[in-house]
Amino acid sequence: MARLELGLDTFGDVTAGPDGTPLPYDQVIRNIVDQAVLADELGLAFFGVGEHHRDDFAVSAPEVVLAAIASRTTQIHLGTAVTVLSSDDPIRVYERFATLDAVSNGRAEVILGRGSFTESFPLFGLDLGQYEELFSEKLDLFAALRSEGPVTWQGNLRPPLADQEVFPKTAAGTLKTWIGVGGSPESVIRAARYGIPLMLAIIGGPPAQFAPYAQLYRQALEQLGQPRLPVGVHSPGHVADTDEQAREELWPHFAVQRERIGRERGWPPPTREEFEAGAGPGGAIHVGSPRTVADKIIRNARLLELDRFDLKFSNGTLPHEKLMRSIELYGSEVAPLVHEALG
Repeated sequence: MARLELGLDTFGDVTAGPDGTPLPYDQVIRNIVDQAVLADELGLAFFGVGEHHRDDFAVSAPEVVLAAIASRTTQIHLGTAVTVLSSDDPIRVYERFATLDAVSNGRAEVILGRGSFTESFPLFGLDLGQYEELFSEKLDLFAALRSEGPVTWQGNLRPPLADQEVFPKTAAGTLKTWIGVGGSPESVIRAARYGIPLMLAIIGGPPAQFAPYAQLYRQALEQLGQPRLPVGVHSPGHVADTDEQAREELWPHFAVQRERIGRERGWPPPTREEFEAGAGPGGAIHVGSPRTVADKIIRNARLLELDRFDLKFSNGTLPHEKLMRSIELYGSEVAPLVHEALG
């Protein structure tokens, strides 16, 4: 296994200020830029920014935030977590990220997904009844655009293209792209069919249950005659000086966010017992001291044969200062422990 890349993801959650009240959106966005600058200074591989269109998240235009980050960083790769391709235009997405690739000197990546939130569909006049069809067709067009040559393409939801080109072109000749998958075998095989790296979103349950998906992806690549491609994981977590401190800092913010989303989706209220199970060795929440978080990353990297692990370090209203400390520990202590263990 090649050296594991370690990255960070944020959804741009609206965080609490010193007095406990939510910070204004503009301050949250400026704080995200500062968080990415710190990640770059620590030598981390990737910084991803999510896309949402609701009041508890500040970022609806991640490419703009990423461009601001590009102007203040030099090494870290920059991308989304995820781009909701179903409610966007594939050509405009490619143009925006090719532009980001230029201003960042080749550091742009895009993670394409359906998104677990659906607010963008009514906002942009799309039919949720076409949820699967929209993603399938738009992904097919995006895959065709990756050649950066003349594109001739036809689908059902938009007019066909005949020898159309998209500008600007990237210096490398294609845009680094991932497909974000939540655990559907069909989605895993589709990523293999397009020859696009796989990013598994492991946000609940034991990561071990995703091992068959990683194996299925690699088997499908082999059967399709594709080269071996990267597999990554995105999971939530928080790092503090001790296990107890990390869990006590995270739990109240994690609970409030989970309860709100749960009300919208008909889930039962979260319990501390469920949280502790997720924070344990076999759970999906990477929370604890640097040693504890590193051990969980190492275990899952070996289990899934990972090429990249992205920690979703933003968690509801967890304050900016706690996030900065988490990033600092992740980059300065967790990363060396992981890289030493994995050789």
